[in-house]
Amino acid sequence: MLRIAGVSIPGNKRIVIALTTIKGIGRPLSSSILSELNVSEDLHADALSAEQESRLRARIERELIEGELTRKVSMDVKRLQDIGTWRGYRHRRKLPVRGQTSRRNARTKRGKKKTGSSGRTTLTKT
Repeated sequence: MLRIAGVSIPGNKRIVIALTTIKGIGRPLSSSILSELNVSEDLHADALSAEQESRLRARIERELIEGELTRKVSMDVKRLQDIGTWRGYRHRRKLPVRGQTSRRNARTKRGKKKTGSSGRTTLTKT
């Protein structure tokens, strides 16, 4: 089993799909990396030679992936909150950020419905 950037790559999948198990690498980036290295996308991850494996590992090291990516995203959100933007305010209040309505919907972001003392569901303005 191949291991790149601290992630075990599944060997039974094609390499273009297997690279997407690394956080921060999707299908387009995976395809572009493999074409840059002249590695066939149809190869399975187990079938890579040691030389191809080392070139792939070195190329992926240059990308923003896994922990670094998570850290960057959280710092970007913190920066928005610190400077007091609307998006930062929405992040802080755990509300939808990208313009979605939140009066009736947004259950994924807001959580389970809160009920009043009578047990009936209450609508709250947000």
